[in-house]
Amino acid sequence: MSDIAGTKPALRWVVHLSVVFLVTLWVIPTLGLLISSFRTADQISSSGWWRSLFPSEQNLTLRSAAPETQVLENGVYVIQGALFDEDEQATISRWGISSREVDAFEPGQTAELRRGGTITVDAAGNYRMENTEEFTGKRGARIFVTAELPPEFTLENYRKVLLDQSSTDSMAKAFFNTLTVTIPATIIPILVAAFAAYALAWMEFPGRALLIAAVVGLLVVPLQLALIPLLKFHLNIGIGKGYLGVWLAHTGFGMPLAIYLLRNYMAGLPRDLIENARVDGATEFQIFTKLILPLSFPALASFAIFQFLWTWNDLLVAKVFLIDATGQTTVMTNRIVELLGTRGGNWEILATAAFVSIFVPLVVFFAMQKYLVRGLLAGSVK
Repeated sequence: MSDIAGTKPALRWVVHLSVVFLVTLWVIPTLGLLISSFRTADQISSSGWWRSLFPSEQNLTLRSAAPETQVLENGVYVIQGALFDEDEQATISRWGISSREVDAFEPGQTAELRRGGTITVDAAGNYRMENTEEFTGKRGARIFVTAELPPEFTLENYRKVLLDQSSTDSMAKAFFNTLTVTIPATIIPILVAAFAAYALAWMEFPGRALLIAAVVGLLVVPLQLALIPLLKFHLNIGIGKGYLGVWLAHTGFGMPLAIYLLRNYMAGLPRDLIENARVDGATEFQIFTKLILPLSFPALASFAIFQFLWTWNDLLVAKVFLIDATGQTTVMTNRIVELLGTRGGNWEILATAAFVSIFVPLVVFFAMQKYLVRGLLAGSVK
Protein backbone atom coordinates (compact mmCIF):
# COMPACT_ATOMS: atom_id res chain seq x y z
CA MET A 1 0.00 0.00 0.00
CA SER A 2 3.05 2.24 -0.32
CA ASP A 3 2.13 3.58 -3.74
CA ILE A 4 -1.66 4.04 -3.76
CA ALA A 5 -3.01 6.13 -6.65
CA GLY A 6 -3.20 9.79 -5.70
CA THR A 7 -0.60 9.50 -2.95
CA LYS A 8 3.18 9.81 -2.92
CA PRO A 9 5.46 7.49 -0.96
CA ALA A 10 7.67 8.99 1.71
CA LEU A 11 10.77 8.09 -0.27
CA ARG A 12 9.58 10.19 -3.22
CA TRP A 13 9.17 13.18 -0.94
CA VAL A 14 12.70 12.64 0.33
CA VAL A 15 14.00 12.63 -3.23
CA HIS A 16 12.10 15.80 -4.09
CA LEU A 17 13.32 17.60 -0.98
CA SER A 18 16.89 16.50 -1.68
CA VAL A 19 16.67 17.88 -5.22
CA VAL A 20 15.28 21.19 -3.94
CA PHE A 21 18.07 21.37 -1.35
CA LEU A 22 20.79 20.70 -3.92
CA VAL A 23 19.35 23.22 -6.37
CA THR A 24 19.14 25.86 -3.63
CA LEU A 25 22.66 25.05 -2.51
CA TRP A 26 23.88 25.68 -6.06
CA VAL A 27 21.70 28.67 -6.97
CA ILE A 28 22.39 30.83 -3.89
CA PRO A 29 26.19 31.17 -4.39
CA THR A 30 25.69 31.75 -8.12
CA LEU A 31 23.14 34.49 -7.43
CA GLY A 32 25.49 36.06 -4.88
CA LEU A 33 28.32 36.02 -7.42
CA LEU A 34 26.11 37.68 -10.04
CA ILE A 35 24.96 40.44 -7.68
CA SER A 36 28.50 41.06 -6.39
CA SER A 37 29.77 41.48 -9.94
CA PHE A 38 27.60 44.62 -10.29
CA ARG A 39 28.58 46.16 -6.93
CA THR A 40 31.42 48.51 -6.11
CA ALA A 41 34.41 47.57 -3.96
CA ASP A 42 33.21 49.74 -1.06
CA GLN A 43 29.78 48.13 -1.03
CA ILE A 44 31.20 44.59 -1.15
CA SER A 45 33.54 45.31 1.77
CA SER A 46 30.83 46.95 3.88
CA SER A 47 27.87 44.58 3.45
CA GLY A 48 26.92 41.18 2.05
CA TRP A 49 25.28 40.70 -1.33
CA TRP A 50 21.96 39.87 0.35
CA ARG A 51 21.81 43.52 1.54
CA SER A 52 22.56 44.95 -1.89
CA LEU A 53 19.06 46.43 -2.23
CA PHE A 54 19.30 48.32 1.08
CA PRO A 55 21.40 51.34 2.12
CA SER A 56 24.80 50.43 3.55
CA GLU A 57 27.07 52.24 6.00
CA GLN A 58 30.56 52.82 4.61
CA ASN A 59 33.75 54.44 5.80
CA LEU A 60 34.98 56.87 3.13
CA THR A 61 38.06 59.03 2.76
CA LEU A 62 37.24 62.28 0.97
CA ARG A 63 38.94 65.61 0.36
CA SER A 64 37.84 69.18 0.51
CA ALA A 65 38.42 71.62 -2.32
CA ALA A 66 41.97 72.78 -3.01
CA PRO A 67 43.26 75.92 -1.20
CA GLU A 68 43.23 77.79 -4.52
CA THR A 69 39.43 77.92 -4.30
CA GLN A 70 39.42 79.90 -1.02
CA VAL A 71 37.74 83.29 -0.81
CA LEU A 72 38.15 86.13 1.65
CA GLU A 73 34.98 87.01 3.59
CA ASN A 74 35.09 89.71 6.27
CA GLY A 75 38.77 89.14 6.91
CA VAL A 76 38.41 85.33 7.09
CA TYR A 77 39.59 82.90 4.43
CA VAL A 78 36.82 80.43 3.59
CA ILE A 79 36.70 77.18 1.63
CA GLN A 80 33.29 75.58 1.31
CA GLY A 81 31.66 72.93 -0.82
CA ALA A 82 30.10 69.48 -0.78
CA LEU A 83 31.82 66.14 -0.20
CA PHE A 84 29.31 64.29 -2.40
CA ASP A 85 28.05 64.95 -5.90
CA GLU A 86 24.60 66.37 -6.41
CA ASP A 87 23.19 63.02 -7.52
CA GLU A 88 24.58 61.20 -4.48
CA GLN A 89 22.19 60.87 -1.55
CA ALA A 90 24.34 60.15 1.46
CA THR A 91 23.82 60.80 5.16
CA ILE A 92 26.87 61.25 7.39
CA SER A 93 26.62 59.83 10.90
CA ARG A 94 30.22 60.44 12.09
CA TRP A 95 33.27 62.16 10.68
CA GLY A 96 36.87 63.00 11.53
CA ILE A 97 40.07 64.62 10.27
CA SER A 98 42.52 61.93 11.43
CA SER A 99 42.85 58.33 10.29
CA ARG A 100 43.21 57.36 13.95
CA GLU A 101 39.88 58.94 14.87
CA VAL A 102 37.60 58.67 11.87
CA ASP A 103 34.47 59.02 14.01
CA ALA A 104 35.57 61.77 16.39
CA PHE A 105 32.82 64.25 15.49
CA GLU A 106 29.12 64.28 14.82
CA PRO A 107 27.51 66.21 11.95
CA GLY A 108 27.38 69.92 12.69
CA GLN A 109 30.35 69.93 15.08
CA THR A 110 33.50 71.94 14.40
CA ALA A 111 37.03 70.52 14.39
CA GLU A 112 40.41 72.24 14.66
CA LEU A 113 42.64 71.65 11.66
CA ARG A 114 46.25 70.74 12.32
CA ARG A 115 47.55 73.48 10.00
CA GLY A 116 45.29 76.06 11.51
CA GLY A 117 41.70 76.95 11.01
CA THR A 118 38.46 75.09 11.61
CA ILE A 119 36.14 72.86 9.61
CA THR A 120 32.47 72.07 10.02
CA VAL A 121 30.68 69.19 8.25
CA ASP A 122 26.91 68.64 8.27
CA ALA A 123 24.95 65.44 7.72
CA ALA A 124 24.46 66.08 4.00
CA GLY A 125 28.22 66.37 3.39
CA ASN A 126 28.41 70.15 3.12
CA TYR A 127 31.53 71.59 4.75
CA ARG A 128 32.93 75.01 5.59
CA MET A 129 36.59 75.69 6.38
CA GLU A 130 37.62 79.00 8.00
CA ASN A 131 41.01 80.44 8.86
CA THR A 132 42.30 83.87 9.76
CA GLU A 133 45.39 83.09 7.68
CA GLU A 134 45.49 82.00 4.06
CA PHE A 135 45.22 78.24 3.43
CA THR A 136 48.36 76.81 1.81
CA GLY A 137 49.19 73.64 -0.12
CA LYS A 138 48.10 72.04 -3.36
CA ARG A 139 45.51 69.57 -2.12
CA GLY A 140 42.47 69.86 0.09
CA ALA A 141 42.21 68.49 3.61
CA ARG A 142 41.38 64.82 4.12
CA ILE A 143 38.00 64.17 5.71
CA PHE A 144 37.03 60.74 7.01
CA VAL A 145 33.29 60.11 7.07
CA THR A 146 30.98 57.29 8.08
CA ALA A 147 28.01 57.65 5.78
CA GLU A 148 24.91 55.70 4.84
CA LEU A 149 24.83 55.36 1.05
CA PRO A 150 21.99 54.12 -1.15
CA PRO A 151 22.44 50.87 -3.11
CA GLU A 152 24.52 51.26 -6.25
CA PHE A 153 25.01 48.95 -9.24
CA THR A 154 27.54 49.51 -11.99
CA LEU A 155 28.79 47.97 -15.24
CA GLU A 156 32.29 49.34 -14.65
CA ASN A 157 33.54 45.95 -13.40
CA TYR A 158 32.55 44.28 -16.67
CA ARG A 159 34.16 47.07 -18.66
CA LYS A 160 37.43 46.54 -16.82
CA VAL A 161 37.33 42.78 -17.19
CA LEU A 162 36.22 42.49 -20.82
CA LEU A 163 36.86 45.74 -22.68
CA ASP A 164 39.78 47.58 -21.09
CA GLN A 165 42.70 46.31 -23.19
CA SER A 166 45.23 48.52 -21.40
CA SER A 167 44.24 47.11 -18.02
CA THR A 168 45.72 44.01 -16.45
CA ASP A 169 42.17 43.03 -15.53
CA SER A 170 41.18 42.41 -19.17
CA MET A 171 39.90 38.86 -19.78
CA ALA A 172 38.75 39.34 -23.36
CA LYS A 173 41.80 37.59 -24.78
CA ALA A 174 41.54 34.78 -22.24
CA PHE A 175 37.85 34.38 -23.10
CA PHE A 176 38.50 33.85 -26.82
CA ASN A 177 41.53 31.65 -26.12
CA THR A 178 39.33 29.45 -23.94
CA LEU A 179 36.77 29.19 -26.74
CA THR A 180 39.61 28.24 -29.11
CA VAL A 181 40.56 25.41 -26.79
CA THR A 182 37.07 24.26 -25.83
CA ILE A 183 35.19 24.06 -29.14
CA PRO A 184 37.65 21.78 -31.02
CA ALA A 185 38.32 19.76 -27.83
CA THR A 186 34.57 19.05 -27.67
CA ILE A 187 33.93 18.33 -31.34
CA ILE A 188 36.97 16.10 -32.07
CA PRO A 189 36.31 13.41 -29.43
CA ILE A 190 32.61 13.30 -30.36
CA LEU A 191 33.43 12.63 -34.01
CA VAL A 192 36.04 9.98 -33.26
CA ALA A 193 34.07 8.31 -30.46
CA ALA A 194 30.88 8.12 -32.55
CA PHE A 195 32.63 5.97 -35.18
CA ALA A 196 34.23 3.79 -32.51
CA ALA A 197 30.97 3.40 -30.59
CA TYR A 198 29.10 2.30 -33.71
CA ALA A 199 31.75 -0.29 -34.48
CA LEU A 200 31.68 -1.67 -30.94
CA ALA A 201 27.87 -1.73 -30.88
CA TRP A 202 26.91 -3.13 -34.30
CA MET A 203 29.95 -4.49 -36.13
CA GLU A 204 31.28 -8.00 -35.53
CA PHE A 205 35.09 -8.37 -35.45
CA PRO A 206 37.64 -10.31 -33.37
CA GLY A 207 38.57 -8.72 -30.05
CA ARG A 208 35.52 -6.50 -29.77
CA ALA A 209 34.77 -7.63 -26.21
CA LEU A 210 38.36 -6.93 -25.18
CA LEU A 211 38.17 -3.44 -26.63
CA ILE A 212 34.94 -2.75 -24.71
CA ALA A 213 36.60 -3.98 -21.51
CA ALA A 214 39.62 -1.77 -22.20
CA VAL A 215 37.39 1.29 -22.67
CA VAL A 216 35.65 0.59 -19.35
CA GLY A 217 39.04 0.13 -17.67
CA LEU A 218 40.33 3.45 -19.02
CA LEU A 219 37.44 5.25 -17.30
CA VAL A 220 39.08 4.72 -13.90
CA VAL A 221 42.64 5.70 -14.90
CA PRO A 222 43.57 9.12 -13.36
CA LEU A 223 44.63 11.56 -16.04
CA GLN A 224 47.48 12.77 -13.80
CA LEU A 225 49.28 9.49 -14.54
CA ALA A 226 49.39 10.30 -18.26
CA LEU A 227 50.32 14.00 -18.16
CA ILE A 228 54.12 13.72 -18.16
CA PRO A 229 54.40 10.75 -20.59
CA LEU A 230 51.95 12.41 -22.98
CA LEU A 231 53.80 15.73 -22.79
CA LYS A 232 57.11 14.00 -23.56
CA PHE A 233 55.46 12.23 -26.51
CA HIS A 234 54.15 15.55 -27.86
CA LEU A 235 57.58 17.13 -27.56
CA ASN A 236 59.28 14.17 -29.26
CA ILE A 237 56.98 14.21 -32.30
CA GLY A 238 57.17 18.00 -32.63
CA ILE A 239 53.70 19.03 -31.47
CA GLY A 240 55.07 20.98 -28.51
CA LYS A 241 52.97 23.11 -26.23
CA GLY A 242 50.24 24.65 -28.32
CA TYR A 243 46.60 24.44 -29.30
CA LEU A 244 47.07 21.18 -31.22
CA GLY A 245 48.67 19.57 -28.19
CA VAL A 246 45.91 20.61 -25.79
CA TRP A 247 43.22 19.52 -28.30
CA LEU A 248 44.75 16.05 -28.59
CA ALA A 249 45.21 15.82 -24.81
CA HIS A 250 41.56 16.64 -24.13
CA THR A 251 40.52 14.26 -26.90
CA GLY A 252 42.50 11.41 -25.37
CA PHE A 253 41.23 12.04 -21.85
CA GLY A 254 37.61 12.37 -23.03
CA MET A 255 37.49 9.41 -25.42
CA PRO A 256 36.79 6.59 -22.89
CA LEU A 257 33.69 8.30 -21.48
CA ALA A 258 32.53 9.31 -24.95
CA ILE A 259 32.83 5.79 -26.35
CA TYR A 260 31.18 4.29 -23.27
CA LEU A 261 28.16 6.62 -23.37
CA LEU A 262 27.65 6.45 -27.13
CA ARG A 263 28.16 2.68 -27.36
CA ASN A 264 25.55 2.06 -24.64
CA TYR A 265 23.06 4.32 -26.41
CA MET A 266 23.65 2.89 -29.89
CA ALA A 267 23.43 -0.69 -28.61
CA GLY A 268 19.93 0.08 -27.31
CA LEU A 269 18.61 1.11 -30.74
CA PRO A 270 16.23 -1.37 -32.44
CA ARG A 271 18.14 -4.14 -34.21
CA ASP A 272 15.40 -4.45 -36.84
CA LEU A 273 16.15 -0.91 -37.99
CA ILE A 274 19.77 -1.75 -38.66
CA GLU A 275 19.02 -5.09 -40.30
CA ASN A 276 16.37 -3.59 -42.60
CA ALA A 277 18.83 -0.93 -43.72
CA ARG A 278 21.40 -3.59 -44.54
CA VAL A 279 18.82 -5.60 -46.47
CA ASP A 280 17.98 -2.51 -48.49
CA GLY A 281 21.64 -2.31 -49.52
CA ALA A 282 22.83 0.49 -47.23
CA THR A 283 26.53 0.49 -46.42
CA GLU A 284 27.84 0.69 -42.86
CA PHE A 285 28.78 4.32 -43.44
CA GLN A 286 25.30 5.17 -44.72
CA ILE A 287 23.69 3.41 -41.76
CA PHE A 288 25.93 5.32 -39.40
CA THR A 289 25.43 8.77 -40.91
CA LYS A 290 21.75 8.57 -41.89
CA LEU A 291 20.31 6.41 -39.09
CA ILE A 292 22.56 6.08 -36.08
CA LEU A 293 23.77 9.68 -35.75
CA PRO A 294 20.31 11.33 -35.92
CA LEU A 295 18.89 8.79 -33.45
CA SER A 296 21.87 9.20 -31.10
CA PHE A 297 21.57 12.95 -30.69
CA PRO A 298 20.59 12.76 -26.96
CA ALA A 299 23.74 10.79 -26.18
CA LEU A 300 25.88 13.10 -28.30
CA ALA A 301 24.40 16.13 -26.53
CA SER A 302 24.92 14.66 -23.06
CA PHE A 303 28.59 13.97 -23.73
CA ALA A 304 29.01 17.38 -25.37
CA ILE A 305 27.81 18.98 -22.13
CA PHE A 306 30.29 16.99 -20.04
CA GLN A 307 33.20 17.59 -22.38
CA PHE A 308 32.47 21.30 -22.81
CA LEU A 309 32.22 21.87 -19.05
CA TRP A 310 35.39 19.85 -18.44
CA THR A 311 37.52 21.66 -21.02
CA TRP A 312 36.11 25.12 -20.21
CA ASN A 313 36.84 24.76 -16.49
CA ASP A 314 40.16 22.96 -16.95
CA LEU A 315 43.36 24.43 -15.56
CA LEU A 316 45.69 21.46 -15.13
CA VAL A 317 45.74 20.24 -18.75
CA ALA A 318 46.00 23.81 -20.06
CA LYS A 319 48.96 24.59 -17.79
CA VAL A 320 50.78 21.44 -18.95
CA PHE A 321 50.04 21.44 -22.68
CA LEU A 322 49.31 25.04 -23.70
CA ILE A 323 51.64 28.01 -24.07
CA ASP A 324 50.51 30.59 -26.64
CA ALA A 325 52.50 33.11 -28.67
CA THR A 326 52.93 35.36 -25.63
CA GLY A 327 54.65 32.60 -23.69
CA GLN A 328 51.80 32.29 -21.21
CA THR A 329 48.79 30.08 -20.59
CA THR A 330 46.07 32.65 -21.25
CA VAL A 331 42.88 30.74 -20.54
CA MET A 332 40.18 32.03 -18.21
CA THR A 333 40.86 29.64 -15.35
CA ASN A 334 44.52 30.66 -15.28
CA ARG A 335 43.55 34.33 -15.58
CA ILE A 336 41.34 34.05 -12.50
CA VAL A 337 44.19 32.40 -10.59
CA GLU A 338 46.42 35.34 -11.52
CA LEU A 339 43.77 37.78 -10.35
CA LEU A 340 43.59 35.94 -7.03
CA GLY A 341 47.33 36.30 -6.68
CA THR A 342 47.65 39.98 -7.62
CA ARG A 343 44.27 41.34 -6.53
CA GLY A 344 43.37 39.49 -3.38
CA GLY A 345 41.35 42.48 -2.13
CA ASN A 346 39.56 43.50 -5.32
CA TRP A 347 36.52 41.30 -4.82
CA GLU A 348 34.45 43.15 -7.40
CA ILE A 349 36.93 42.23 -10.15
CA LEU A 350 37.20 38.63 -8.95
CA ALA A 351 33.41 38.23 -8.77
CA THR A 352 32.99 39.64 -12.28
CA ALA A 353 35.73 37.46 -13.74
CA ALA A 354 34.32 34.35 -12.06
CA PHE A 355 30.79 35.01 -13.32
CA VAL A 356 32.05 35.65 -16.85
CA SER A 357 33.83 32.30 -16.71
CA ILE A 358 30.69 30.38 -15.68
CA PHE A 359 28.24 32.22 -17.94
CA VAL A 360 29.01 30.27 -21.11
CA PRO A 361 28.86 26.82 -19.40
CA LEU A 362 25.52 27.82 -17.88
CA VAL A 363 24.14 28.71 -21.32
CA VAL A 364 25.39 25.43 -22.80
CA PHE A 365 24.01 23.37 -19.93
CA PHE A 366 20.52 24.89 -19.89
CA ALA A 367 20.31 24.77 -23.69
CA MET A 368 21.05 21.03 -23.81
CA GLN A 369 20.07 19.73 -20.37
CA LYS A 370 16.88 18.07 -21.67
CA TYR A 371 19.07 15.57 -23.51
CA LEU A 372 21.36 14.92 -20.54
CA VAL A 373 19.27 12.38 -18.60
CA ARG A 374 18.14 10.57 -21.76
CA GLY A 375 21.73 10.16 -22.85
CA LEU A 376 23.05 9.04 -19.45
CA LEU A 377 20.27 6.48 -18.89
CA ALA A 378 20.68 4.99 -22.35
CA GLY A 379 21.30 1.25 -22.16
CA SER A 380 20.43 1.01 -18.45
CA VAL A 381 16.95 -0.43 -19.12
CA LYS A 382 15.50 -2.54 -21.89
